[in-house]
Amino acid sequence: MPGDGGCYFLPRLVGMAKALELLWTGDFVDAEEALRLGIASYVYEDADFAAASHAFASRLAAQPPLNVQLIKRAAYQPARTDLRTALDLISSHMAVVRSTHDSAEAMAAFRERRPPLFQGR
Repeated sequence: MPGDGGCYFLPRLVGMAKALELLWTGDFVDAEEALRLGIASYVYEDADFAAASHAFASRLAAQPPLNVQLIKRAAYQPARTDLRTALDLISSHMAVVRSTHDSAEAMAAFRERRPPLFQGR
């Protein structure tokens, strides 16, 4: 019996039919299959993993923190709500994001063709 939300999350990731197949059989999936099913986002050789994960983390850290936080919330929320509620949530998030210093900095950096310097405010 899978624990830690396996029966909740796996069908949402791979679809009900594949989830039931994996849950009933206990089959393992290799890295390439996990990538194909959407369980993994990337697959790297062992020697490349540390550098690739650091590069990805650096890309995320360079984003405006409030935007990352609100995107995460907006991505998870629709799993528990209907479309209208999800759209209302996103519109309120957009209003907050557009009022931030980081939003103004993003637009200025785009116009000036330079990397933005986000401050999390």
